[in-house]
Amino acid sequence: MALTVAVQMDPLDQINIAGDSTFALMLSAQQRGHRLFHYTADQLNWSDGRLWTSAHPVTVQRVAGEHFRFGEPVALDLGDQADVVLMRQDPPFDLGYITATHLLERVADRTLVVNDPASVRNAPEKVFVLDYARFMPPTLVTRSLEETRAFLRQHGAIVVKPLHGNGGKAIFRVGPEGENLSALIEVFNQTWREPHMVQAFLPDVAKGDKRIVLVDGEVAGAINRLPGAGEIRSNLAVGGSAEKTELTPREREICAALGPELKRRGLIFVGIDVIGGEWLTEINVTSPTGIVAIERFDGVDVAGLIWDAIERRHAERGR
Repeated sequence: MALTVAVQMDPLDQINIAGDSTFALMLSAQQRGHRLFHYTADQLNWSDGRLWTSAHPVTVQRVAGEHFRFGEPVALDLGDQADVVLMRQDPPFDLGYITATHLLERVADRTLVVNDPASVRNAPEKVFVLDYARFMPPTLVTRSLEETRAFLRQHGAIVVKPLHGNGGKAIFRVGPEGENLSALIEVFNQTWREPHMVQAFLPDVAKGDKRIVLVDGEVAGAINRLPGAGEIRSNLAVGGSAEKTELTPREREICAALGPELKRRGLIFVGIDVIGGEWLTEINVTSPTGIVAIERFDGVDVAGLIWDAIERRHAERGR
C-alpha cells in the first residue's frame, strides 16, 4: 500500500546527501511508491483538536545540488491526511524539540509517528542510557565542581559533556592534574541549566566508537567511527571517519538487553554508541545516523529494513 509520509526534518537545502540518513529514508520511501511531504518542526500548528503544517510535496534524487524538488505547499493535516510522520529533525533536545513531541503525540493514535514521540521525549540519549548502567563506563551526572573533582581523583582522567548535547559538540577531556576543570564547570554551569555528564576517560576511544543501528529492536548493522588526528571525538560530524566492523560478544549482549524495550516503546530506528567493544555511552533515538555508511561497507539496505518495520507497524494498526 502506498503511504503518505510527512517528513519533519531540517531544511533540505542544508543536508549532505552523501551521508544523510533521513535523505536515504526518503529515497527508499519514494522507491516503494510512498508519497513524501517535507516540513520543519517550527511549522506545526494546532487548533480545535487538529494538528497541521504547511508542507511541500517533495521528490528526491541522489544528485548533489539538485537533490530535491518541491511542489506547491499545502496545509497538511497530520492526523487525517498523513499515514506516517518521520520525526527526524536534528537536536538540540530543547523545549522546541520537546514541544514538537507533545504536539505529535496528539495524532499518534491515528498516524504512525517514527520514532514514537512520547518515547523520544522520555528517552533523552544520555539519560535513557542510565537504565543500562551495568554496561556503562563509570559515570557521574552533576553540576557540582567538588563532586567532579572527587570523580577525577578516583578515575585519573575524565570526559565532561553536556547532558543533552549532540554531534560530538562540547566534549572535553580533563587530565589527572585537573587543569582548567573549575573554569570548565563554571562555563558549563553558565551555559546549561541541567546537570552535566562526567565519565571516566576510556583510552580505547582511540580505536574507535562503534555506532550500532537497531531496527525495531533487532541489530541491522554497525560501523566503527575513528577520531581524527588530535581528537578524542569520533563523530562523523566533527571529522571522524568510518570503517567496517563486527560486533563483539559484549556488544551483542548489550543489543539483546536493549532490543525488547526499544521495540516496546515504539523506537523503531535507534543508534547506540559503544566504546572498546564493551562500554555503552549513548542510546540515540532522536535522529540517529549511520545507515548510509553501513550500506556502503556491508551492503545491508538498512533504510529498507526500517521501511519494512514501518509498513509492518502501520498494517498492524489496521489502517
